[in-house]
Amino acid sequence: MKNLKGAGVALVTPFHQDMSIDYAGLERVIEHVIAGGIDYLVVQGTTGESATLTKAEKKEVLKFSIKVNRGRLPIVFGIGGNNTSAILDEIEATEFEGVDAILSVCPYYNKPTQEGLVAHFTKVADACPVPVILYNVPGRTMCNIAAATTLTLTEHHNIIGIKESSGSLEQCMHIAAKKPDDFLLISGDDMWGSALKAMGGEGIISVMANAFPDIISSIIHSDMEGSRKSTFRLLEINPLMYVESNPVGIKCLLNQMELCRDEVRLPLLKASSHLRQKIKDAFSKIH
Repeated sequence: MKNLKGAGVALVTPFHQDMSIDYAGLERVIEHVIAGGIDYLVVQGTTGESATLTKAEKKEVLKFSIKVNRGRLPIVFGIGGNNTSAILDEIEATEFEGVDAILSVCPYYNKPTQEGLVAHFTKVADACPVPVILYNVPGRTMCNIAAATTLTLTEHHNIIGIKESSGSLEQCMHIAAKKPDDFLLISGDDMWGSALKAMGGEGIISVMANAFPDIISSIIHSDMEGSRKSTFRLLEINPLMYVESNPVGIKCLLNQMELCRDEVRLPLLKASSHLRQKIKDAFSKIH
C-alpha cells in the first residue's frame, strides 16, 4: 500500500452542458491538483457526484483518472452505499489495478445500529482486495459511526483509516487517543485539518483542494503556525461551498478559475447568481 498520509483531494466530476462527462475538464483539474502539491486523489467520492453516475460511468472516470495520473499519486476509489450485498457485487466487478484503497461511506437512510455497522464494514473489508477507509458523514447519512465503533473496526487488518466528518471534535479526540499508531484519522472537513493535525490526525480529504491544492497541502505539511494561517485563508470562502450543497459551490469556483464548467446533475442545480457573486468576491481576496 502506498502512503495515504497527507492531503487528499475529493475530485469533482466535470460535466458538459448536456450532462455528459467532460474528460478534458477532469484532466485539467487532476493536473492542477498534482501541480499544487496534493498527495493523493480520491475518485468518485460524494464530491464526484457518484450518486448520479451510472456504474459504467464510474468505471470510465476511474479508468481515465488512472490514465491521467500515470502512477504519480496514490488513488482512492469510492465504493459505498446502504446495500451491503450490492457493495460486495461492485467490489467483485471492479478492476483494482491502479487503485490503492477504497473510501466507503457509512450506510445512509437505513440507520443501522452500531453492531450493524461493524458487521457491514467487516463484510466490505473481508471482500475488498485493497485497504478500506471508512467515511463518517452523519450530516448526509443520518447515521454516525461512534468512536467506539471506529475503534472496534481498527482491529480489522484491512481497515486502515477513517475520514471523519462527524462535526464532533470530542469524537475525533476519542479516536485519536485510543487508535493504533498506523490507523489513519483523516479530516473530512477542510476547516478541521489543522485541529486534527494538532491531536495526531494524519491528513485531510478535501473539497477545497480542487481549487487550492497548495493551501490545503500547507495546512497538512506546514508547522502549526503555518497550518493555522493557511486555514484562516479559507475562512470566508469555505462556507460558501456548501450553501447550496456540495459540489455546487466548488464547481462554481472551478468555473471562475476556468478549470471546468459549473454543471451539476439533478437534483442539484448550478449556483444561484447571488452565490456566484459571493464566491467571486471571496475568491478575489485569496488571490
